[in-house]
Amino acid sequence: MTDIPGKLPSLNSLRAFEVAARHLNFRLAAEELGVTQGAVAQQVRGLEAQLGMALFERLPRTLALTAEGRRYIADIRRAFEIIARATDELKPQAIKFTISTTPTFASKWLIPRLPDFTALHPDLDLHILATERLSNFAADGVNLAVRYGRPPFGPGLSAELLFEQEVIAVCSPLLLAGRNAPRTAEELSAYPLLHDAHNLWPEFIERHLANIRSPTFKGISFSTTAHAIEAAIAGQGIVLANGGFVTDDLAKGRLVRVSDAKLRGPSDIYLVWPRYRKSSALNTVIDWLFEEARKDGAADGRSIAP
Repeated sequence: MTDIPGKLPSLNSLRAFEVAARHLNFRLAAEELGVTQGAVAQQVRGLEAQLGMALFERLPRTLALTAEGRRYIADIRRAFEIIARATDELKPQAIKFTISTTPTFASKWLIPRLPDFTALHPDLDLHILATERLSNFAADGVNLAVRYGRPPFGPGLSAELLFEQEVIAVCSPLLLAGRNAPRTAEELSAYPLLHDAHNLWPEFIERHLANIRSPTFKGISFSTTAHAIEAAIAGQGIVLANGGFVTDDLAKGRLVRVSDAKLRGPSDIYLVWPRYRKSSALNTVIDWLFEEARKDGAADGRSIAP
């Protein structure tokens, strides 16, 4: 049977003692607690009277803990830490949710939209795992992945089309200042071409630009589309990019379209997750992603894979 402790000091007097011991000054303790200096001093005197011993030495401009005060404050602080921890553990914990995606999708599409998501769903603690490698749902703790490709993506996985790849040519308006936009392959050869790992320029030129000759093109290659887009914004050349990745840059005038030509990408962007995992958090994130894609005019492909 647990022994019942005797009468405990009031929580207010213990709190006044702890804060005063931290500052070694009643005035500063009063400022932290939002009360008067006299109220703090009275709480501490009452505690000392109940304990039958002095906890502070009152010096002209400061306080000093007595030997008894030093012993007592160590246990009191631990007690407050235990109370604080127990209180925090009672509070609803944010649900952790990890999205695996490529760096380009993260930086050019997902991250600019996250403030709206966190405002709508403060109970979800999102973690964005941005990597070019395919993440493992089990080993990496991934709840949902954004994948380029075509289904099926693997046994036991559900996949739904987020949006199709519609590739357009864009550049900084400064690059075209005082010049006509290129309409032929020869005219395009006067501009630096910015390449990413997808290397869609040969197909784009063949399909959309008159090619009387076989001009030589100069350019810069990047490992990620995001870097190629940033180079285009900096006026370093023309880039082919998914229209959804440059929506904000076009709207704010950082980029302009070089022509109306479009190119269907070799793969589309899908949401992928383990079929056996079902949760309200997963549904919430998927619904939000589709709503954001619809704002860009993307088709809702939620019926593609059960």
